[in-house]
Amino acid sequence: MKPTHLTVPLLFLSTLACAETPQQILAQYQQQAGSASAARGEKFFFAKVAQANGEIASCTTCHTDNPKAAGKTRAHKPIEPLAPVANRERLTDPAKVEKWFKRNCKDVLARECTAQEKADFVAFLIAVK
Repeated sequence: MKPTHLTVPLLFLSTLACAETPQQILAQYQQQAGSASAARGEKFFFAKVAQANGEIASCTTCHTDNPKAAGKTRAHKPIEPLAPVANRERLTDPAKVEKWFKRNCKDVLARECTAQEKADFVAFLIAVK
């Protein structure tokens, strides 16, 4: 089937239907956690955690000390900034947010993050100006 002139607008509309704002993502986690604290989220972001291999890791290991800056994975692949103020796409797709929480929390903490940790972390990222 040949694409028509309607294909692109329909794809755009379906993308918008999935898009959310960082505040909506925060509200979802707050509903689960009961509250959110940007101060606790900041502490969480900078917290150093001993790894099984004896190394120390934190969110800043890959994301840098500045949530507005680009980071790098351990394999040296670029990571876009975490803060929505520096990256408009950040915290707009609930499935992506949850995917990366699951993966990164397991990598750094050796467990999944709690709803409270997620709410606090998102509150911190939204507060970054």
